[in-house]
Amino acid sequence: MGFRINTNVAALNAKASADLNSKSLDASLSRLSSGLRINSAADDASGMAIADSLRSQANTLGQAINNGNDA
Repeated sequence: MGFRINTNVAALNAKASADLNSKSLDASLSRLSSGLRINSAADDASGMAIADSLRSQANTLGQAINNGNDA
């Protein structure tokens, strides 16, 4: 007695397509809800590095101003 496995290729393709669309929609909603152009390094790696560098410089300057005011 042998086993017979039936698959519905059309249903599997439809599910794969729906999963891909869902993933794309999740990424789009994440970008829209944050209001940021770059949400992660996957969006723009070089832009993320530049933004981190500028943020670090701004924090450094802010601390220098605080230190000057405290002296």
